Parts: sequence; C-alpha cells; structure tokens
Amino acid sequence: MARTKPESIRRTPSETLAQNGSTNGSIRRRRESVTESIEHKLEEVAEAAARNPQEQRQSGLFALAICVGGIYASFLSWAYLQERITTTTYGEKESRFTYSIFLNTIQSAFAACTGAIYLFASSPRDPKTAARKVPPIFPSKAILSSLLLIAITSSLASPFGYASLKHIDYVTFILAKSCKLLPVMFLHITLFRKKYPVYKYLVVACVTLGVAVFTLYNPSTAKKAAKKGVSADASKTLGLFLLGINLLFDGLTNTVQDHIFTTFKGFTGPQMMCAQNIMSTLLTVAYLVLSPYLAATPLGSAVGLSPSSGGELKEALAFVTTYPAVGWDVLAFAACGAVGQVFIFHTLAHFSSLLLVTVTVTRKMLTMLMSVVLFGHTVTEMQWAGVGLVFGGIGAEAWYQSREKIAKKKAASAAKKQ
Repeated sequence: MARTKPESIRRTPSETLAQNGSTNGSIRRRRESVTESIEHKLEEVAEAAARNPQEQRQSGLFALAICVGGIYASFLSWAYLQERITTTTYGEKESRFTYSIFLNTIQSAFAACTGAIYLFASSPRDPKTAARKVPPIFPSKAILSSLLLIAITSSLASPFGYASLKHIDYVTFILAKSCKLLPVMFLHITLFRKKYPVYKYLVVACVTLGVAVFTLYNPSTAKKAAKKGVSADASKTLGLFLLGINLLFDGLTNTVQDHIFTTFKGFTGPQMMCAQNIMSTLLTVAYLVLSPYLAATPLGSAVGLSPSSGGELKEALAFVTTYPAVGWDVLAFAACGAVGQVFIFHTLAHFSSLLLVTVTVTRKMLTMLMSVVLFGHTVTEMQWAGVGLVFGGIGAEAWYQSREKIAKKKAASAAKKQ
C-alpha cells in the first residue's frame, strides 16, 4: 500500500510561497484591524474622560448666543444699509442708487466667497490624515438644472422688490416680506397638489388681513404717489403687485431648494449657499456685460434701459465714483448679507428649525421698529393692529409646528419601545 505524502510535501514550491504569503497577509490584516480597534477604543475613552456635561451645556448655550447675536447683528445692519442705499438722495439733483442688478451681483459674489470658506471650515477632518474632506460644490450633473432654476428665480426676485420701494415704504416692504408662507403654500398647492391642515389656511388669512390693514392705513404711500403725479391707490396697487412678484419668486426659490434637499441626499446648506451664489453671480455678471447691447433692443426698453446710458454696469460704477459713500454702503451691505447667511445655515445645522423661525420673526419685528425710529416713518394705530395680525399669525404657526414635532417625537419613542 503506497504511503500518502503529507500536504506540505505534495505542494509545489510556488504553491507553498503563495500559501505562506496569503497566510501572512491575513495575519497582517487581522493585526491591523485589532490595532485600529484598540486605537478607536482608546480615543473613545479619552473623549469620554475629557467631556464635562456642564461644560458641554455651557458650550451649547454659548454657541447658541453667538448664532442668535450674529443673525441679529448682521441682518439688522443689512436692513439698515438696504434702506439707506435705496432711500438716500445724493447731490443737487437728489439722485438715488437704483441699480439693483449691480447690487445683487456684489452681494452674491460676497456670499459665494463666504460660502466657500464656510464649506471648507465646516467639512469634517479625516481621522488619519487630519485633512478636511470637502464635498464638491456641484456633486452631480443632475443637480445643475435645479440649482440654475433657483439662481434665476433669486436673481429675478430682488429687482421687483427694489422696484416696489418706489411706491411703498420700507416698513410695508419688510412686513410683506414676512409673509413668505403665502407664495410657498400657493406653489405647493398648485404645482405639487399638496394639502395643508386647516390651521395653515387660518394663518394665511390672518397674515393677509394684517398686510391689507397695514397697507390701507399707510399715510406715506400718498406722499410717494404725489411725487409721481399718480393717485395713492394706483401707486399702492402697483407697489403691492411688484412686491407680490418678488414674493412669488422667493417662494419658488424656497420650494425648489426644498426639492433639492429631499431629492439629492447629502447635499448640505454650505454647498447650497456656495453653489447658488456662484450661479447667481455668473447670471447677473452676464446681464451687466450684455446690458449695453440689450439697451438698443425692445427687451432693453422693456426693462428700463436707455440706449444712450451705456448699460447698468457703467451707470452704477459712475454713480459710485461720483458718490463714494454709497460704494462703501454697498460693500458693507453685501458683507452683512453674506455673514448673516452663514449664521443662518449654522443655526439650522446645529439647532432646531423652530428656533431659526423664532429668531428670524423677531429679527423682522426689530427691523420694523428700527426703521420707524431711525428713518422717521409714521405708523398709525390701525397699522400696529395689522402688524399684530401678521406676527400673531406667524407666531401661531410656529407654536403649532412645535406641537407637531413634539407629537412626532413621542410617537417615534413609543414605536421604539414596542
């Protein structure tokens, strides 16, 4: 009977080397895995030992105070500069800065640069190399069409808003801008066939009534109309119509932004801030460069360009050169808006959206009060009643949303227990 050779004798030399290499590789991989696991455990122990609940709580409150203070400081300054830029007269001819596309371009360029810095600073670090893993601003081709749409709508919204200020005062403008829920709901109902609970319709009715009361009892509209030689009612109607188009574009921008965040998972606020403002800047720069050529066409006359003006860019630069003070105001306005966006995105990322709604609503109330005090607007008792209706409706919506979130959390915790 033949004796069977051991397995190690029957293998060829090359097979033996391959077997040894495979064994050594698996041992090495196991050793590395164990080492990484030990290192990870040590890091967790070190972090747990370093954490102090009291310090964490204080850090959270400190971060919250910085976010809220940053939103108030940046956007109150932004609103003050916006009203000063749009209402101040310069020189003997009492000229006003009316170049909204130029103003938008400066603001979106500042916001794009600030957004890029924020995106880099907020990106997580690689635990091994300590290098930041910065996500791409434009993660795919599929997202470009949606981003282009919000760049177009946001770029178109501001000119209509600034045009409305020729017919209504800034207090009415701010109050109406607080009613973004109206166009957002309208677009969701018409485009996406979405249904809302009854309380949201009541909120919309309350806010609409408040704006109507405030506008009807506005004494400053008659002064603006007298300067233009038209009736107060006609001027008021035109101003509200232009402001309505502004709000519609704002609502479309917010609706498409919601669609982007729900469709493209992992796309963050800093990416949105950077991408949207880059595309908006490219669009408005293209318009400013082409405006001298558009001025001689029917489209140019339709948007208010004069064939002999040389385009909005040339006119705006000439105005800023003649009156340097407005140039500094424009730069400060753009900087405040960019920094304010960072605080908003940071608050939204680290705290609740309900908190952000509360902060923005109270900020708009403070903006109205600041405008009344610093720019001498007259507000009647009936107008204050309209203000109460608007912010009361917005506050009621925030309260209902908080109740809904609490109910959802309780339902989710109950489901987990079961």
